[in-house]
Amino acid sequence: MAHTIKDKQGLLNRVSRIRGQIEAIHRSLQKEEDCNDILQMIAASRGAINGLMREIIEGHIESHVVDPKEAPGSERAKATKTLIKVMRTYLK
Repeated sequence: MAHTIKDKQGLLNRVSRIRGQIEAIHRSLQKEEDCNDILQMIAASRGAINGLMREIIEGHIESHVVDPKEAPGSERAKATKTLIKVMRTYLK
């Protein structure tokens, strides 16, 4: 089973929260609210999108790139953990 299907409800919940954040930005722009507040909302929504991206990429790596039967201490498993760690840092 694909990881996006297995984690479907959690991913959909994240997207709903992101949608709410984007709609709040839209409302704030329409109401001509303070740009500091709008910038803060944009930064928060960007972080939420990066979190969604991070989760899907991590699941993709673990489900489709690495053999799940791979020995945990193998070079490939270590490289996978390193890649995921770097990706998590990059997408903060």
